[in-house]
Amino acid sequence: MFYSMYAYLSNLPRLHVLGMAVVAYVVYYLIQVVKRPIIACSDGPFKQYLIRKVPTLENKYWPTFWCVESRAQTVLASLLRSKSLPRVNYRREILSLKDGGEVALDWMEEGCDSSAPCILILPGLTGESQAEYIKCLVFAAQQAGMRVVVFNNRGLGGIELKTPRLYCAANCEDLCEVVQHVRRTLPEKCKLGATGISMGGLILGNYLARKSDEARSFLSAAKIISVPWDVHKGSASIEKPVINSLLGRHLAGSLCRTLRNHLDIYRDIYQDSDIDIQRILRCKTIKEFDELFTAKQFGYAHVNDYYSDATLHNKLDHISVPLLCLSAADDPFQPLDAIPIKAANQCTHVAIVITARGGHIGFLEGWWPSTKDQYMGRLFTEYFTKALFDEDGEFQHTANKMHERFLAKQTVALASSSPVLFAKKIDADQLDHKVKLM
Repeated sequence: MFYSMYAYLSNLPRLHVLGMAVVAYVVYYLIQVVKRPIIACSDGPFKQYLIRKVPTLENKYWPTFWCVESRAQTVLASLLRSKSLPRVNYRREILSLKDGGEVALDWMEEGCDSSAPCILILPGLTGESQAEYIKCLVFAAQQAGMRVVVFNNRGLGGIELKTPRLYCAANCEDLCEVVQHVRRTLPEKCKLGATGISMGGLILGNYLARKSDEARSFLSAAKIISVPWDVHKGSASIEKPVINSLLGRHLAGSLCRTLRNHLDIYRDIYQDSDIDIQRILRCKTIKEFDELFTAKQFGYAHVNDYYSDATLHNKLDHISVPLLCLSAADDPFQPLDAIPIKAANQCTHVAIVITARGGHIGFLEGWWPSTKDQYMGRLFTEYFTKALFDEDGEFQHTANKMHERFLAKQTVALASSSPVLFAKKIDADQLDHKVKLM
């Protein structure tokens, strides 16, 4: 039987074999690749609003036919955007922080009217305002009539370090100051949103969870893209041989270059400490760099303590700003089993959109990927246009209903965990209510 099949196939014309291969790939593409995204979100106001108002979520995602592999999507998206997207002419503002450090805020307000909403964008690990994936979002926002401000972390975007401190995924102190400053700068009637990409998503996510009430008072909506939800698993995934580890080495090299650019400020400070700068500059992986430098600089006993503190899995319940998240199931920086689908299904304010393909900040689509209309940018624009312009007031109404559910859920959790504290809270609420009536 096998011999007869082999003889039959070996005698087929090459053109026929090629045709069969193409048909087989098309069937595979249509069945295994093209899929409608999963929306992990509790059944409630937020999910219902997204399904009604964000049409991209109801459509299938059609990855570029000849580029469906995750690493190929990741690399090709970066190359295409870097070659085709022009340099953005920002208005730069230098913000001095409380500890003496400085960060650069790059504003794009061209073509926006005085009441246009604003989106604060946080780049990835070593990204800055001219990074190709940032420009993709900036141009998308500009076409929709929204202004943008990009938050360049300390030491990035051509800014000299004024203090030895850099940045890390678990620390949101700088972001707190930036959000407060941006909110003060904007006209009162302008709504403010925020987007974090990759590690920028970790910083934004930690800010939304740890500073929940403060964030809700400043931000109307938020979005994170390709965030490494579980930093432990993300670190392990990016070190897998061979292609993943090459991507990881590239990012580790970028971290070392950032440190090398500010070597003068570190050479004397860490001369007699346990931080060996020369050894750090030879790091080959992100985890090695974090172990030797980042964790120590931010006071963690071990790199695993830092990664646990940065991970978002157990913090989603604390978020009270409507947060839309975009992740790919094949992201080489984050395996599918690390995406907190179960936690999102129980959250009032978090919705995770999971595409079958897309890689890490890739999400290319079409026969030849267009840099003007990409899945990532289209979802970004649709969400923030509805949330921030909110011409019919429906998003604000939805947000209010979400917050009521959030408070009710917190009350139930407090009652089950600490009846004494719950009783005190009820007494305090009743007293507050009486004062308001007087």
